[in-house]
Amino acid sequence: MKKILPDLIHRKEGRRMKVIDGGVTAPKGFLAASTAAGIKYKDRSDMAMIYSTVPCKAAGTFTTNVVKAAPVLYDKKIVTESKSVQAVVVNAGIANACTGAEGFGYCEDTAKKTAAELNIAEDAVLVASTGVIGMQLPIQKLESGIEVMAKELSDTREAAHQAACAIMTTDTISKEVAVTFEAGGKTVTVGGMCKGSGMIHPNMCTMLGFVMTDAAISKELLQEALSADVCDTYNMISVDGDTSTNDTVLLLANGMAENPKITEKNEDYRKFCEALNYVNTEIAKMMAGDGEGATALFEVKVIGAKSKEEAKILSKSVVCSSLTKAAIYGHDANWGRILCALGYSGVEFDPEKVDLVFESDAGSIQIIKNGIAVDYSEEEATRILSEPAVTAIANMNQGNAEATAWGCDLTYDYVKINADYRS
Repeated sequence: MKKILPDLIHRKEGRRMKVIDGGVTAPKGFLAASTAAGIKYKDRSDMAMIYSTVPCKAAGTFTTNVVKAAPVLYDKKIVTESKSVQAVVVNAGIANACTGAEGFGYCEDTAKKTAAELNIAEDAVLVASTGVIGMQLPIQKLESGIEVMAKELSDTREAAHQAACAIMTTDTISKEVAVTFEAGGKTVTVGGMCKGSGMIHPNMCTMLGFVMTDAAISKELLQEALSADVCDTYNMISVDGDTSTNDTVLLLANGMAENPKITEKNEDYRKFCEALNYVNTEIAKMMAGDGEGATALFEVKVIGAKSKEEAKILSKSVVCSSLTKAAIYGHDANWGRILCALGYSGVEFDPEKVDLVFESDAGSIQIIKNGIAVDYSEEEATRILSEPAVTAIANMNQGNAEATAWGCDLTYDYVKINADYRS
């Protein structure tokens, strides 16, 4: 099955930042490691560790699912109450969700072991898990993995990449992005990694995302920047409409760039938010394009809406439509499904004003003008929709607001993957 590659997922770089080849070790002072602990998978890495050589300010966003995994409950407490954080430990294969007091205790055990190995405080450790719900973690294997990773921490590009690979489940590609920008005469770096391929319909964040920065910034503004940004990034993607029990995005800032500390919403803060948005947007799009069984990234851009909120609702309604997703898989310009999805979104609009265009690297073609199909070539539309990244642009002609959502096509393989996910 053809999968979309990271280099196909791009947008224009902001003029005030530079995109670099990097991940979580790109910012100063951050190290990473990974190992094969045998938690569920065989013959592959399944644990990752991120460590800062100095204490960090920490921010986080978490699933709004009423059923929250033990690591979510644990991390929410640490992010809120701990003065600083220095390490994150992640495992793949078992989600540690719906595991009761025993599962929460394993979070505490993981933090305790990590703290002992790294000589840091227990409340300076965050944990994250992804995989099968309802299984208890083999804590002895986790602790053995922590011992190995603590000795192998490195700031190399390869260490970051291997960490990104270790946290994958049904993902087919690792997901990493890094950028730099100037603040107060200092170079500031933001680097991130994430995993996510199925059970992707975030509400406040994504499956698992980890963003590191060497920016000097207050904890309050760090949290505000992250909370605001997830609304336009992770919350605008969907693979299958299922919000996970484990959704977590963690943002750590260690201040080692030595820029003047950002304590107010000045120009440096705006630059930081711009860089954070780029990293979050790109890894979110990578998740959407790597949806389980997917062959195409499906982008839906709504323009000419009355408000940004309405544009968001409209774009997500289309990107979540199973019928539309199936049409994208079949390279079929079935515009009626898109118009239908706009219509049941809950947003009031005049259907006789809607224009629709399909775009890809193969070209652009208008399908609807004023709510009615134009005389277009089905062959040309199919050619455009056969690319690994396609965009539907719906102009509501109702106002000046716009929003973009990202998803993927719906294939036979999605059902195959999820029919026996636990095996």
